[in-house]
Amino acid sequence: MDPLMQSDYTTLCLIHGIDAPCPNFEEENGIVAKAVRTCYRHIDINITQTTEKPITSSWFSAIFCLTGLISNLFALWVLVSASRRTHSRSRSSFLIFLCGLVVTDLMGLLVTGTIVMSYHITRFNWETFDKDCHLCNFFGLSMVFFGQCPLLLGASMAAERFVGINKPFSRSANVSKKRAGGIVVMVWCFAFFLALLPIMGLGKYTLQFPKSWCFLTLLQDSNNKAFGLIFSLTGILSVCLSFVLNTISVITLCRVYHDRESVQRRRDSEVEMMVQLVGIMIIASVCWLPLLIFIVHTVLQQPVEGLKDGEISRETEKFLLIYIRLVTWNQILDPWVYILFRRAVLKRVYPSLTTRPSIVSLYPTLTASFRRKFTQESVIS
Repeated sequence: MDPLMQSDYTTLCLIHGIDAPCPNFEEENGIVAKAVRTCYRHIDINITQTTEKPITSSWFSAIFCLTGLISNLFALWVLVSASRRTHSRSRSSFLIFLCGLVVTDLMGLLVTGTIVMSYHITRFNWETFDKDCHLCNFFGLSMVFFGQCPLLLGASMAAERFVGINKPFSRSANVSKKRAGGIVVMVWCFAFFLALLPIMGLGKYTLQFPKSWCFLTLLQDSNNKAFGLIFSLTGILSVCLSFVLNTISVITLCRVYHDRESVQRRRDSEVEMMVQLVGIMIIASVCWLPLLIFIVHTVLQQPVEGLKDGEISRETEKFLLIYIRLVTWNQILDPWVYILFRRAVLKRVYPSLTTRPSIVSLYPTLTASFRRKFTQESVIS
């Protein structure tokens, strides 16, 4: 038997309180061998019990989860109420995207928070409770799925607003509620496929410090490195795409709104949507980029010497947990963007923001006949 594998077996024997030689334990219990090969990598027990107590406290998980659930439920109520009152097609489709985002954040907190809090309350032993790693794989899949969805939805909303603002007369600018719902479902399907990759063999989900959650494995072997790069680069690309498209959209709005012939023609609906979208982008960038960049840096760096097979350095485990805590703030702060950056709230802060014609009216070069023609085509389509 490989000395490194023997060391891992010895560690697991000590965890289970078994004094028998580990080879015998392996022969009588194939669970240990399977666990070491799959989701139960080596984690120093002393770290969990004695050090870094503040960041591993169960109070962090409880407070974050409860705050996020309440915030997202409130935001969902606000969005449903707004969708019943709106008559704008562009606004209706944008609300579908927002509802998809808030439902994703809500379910992500509910699913992952339930497992984490169950662990902190019962302190169950993963190696015996989840012998075949089904729960750990489900947890890891949930982390990747509910992590990628907000970033991909943010990029989708940025693309929808980019077309609506920069090419308001194109057929693709008129995204119906049904089409917006279809885009949300496509994003969910893509994120789910991405989350399935480790279960299909590309990388693997493993138990993470302090043994309360599972996530992708930050090791330098080819499979884990490939999945780590796919996960992080997909997220980084989504954030960068959102930044580019939102920047162009904001510049277009500012240029058109400050035109001499339309300086008084403001459309609070477009302003509201862009303010919310920029807020979502800023929060996603601040909360997610540190983790995504950290994953890229970790999987590409040279392996740390002196570590056992399947072991991650203490510093890496500590920073991974800190960045995951930061990511949780994305699910907590997102709903407050929808709650606070509404027209009713914005008008109190900026009273001169009043209801004006849509962005179509901000293009003075368009003739009345062209506008009528476009309106007729929109109705027919």
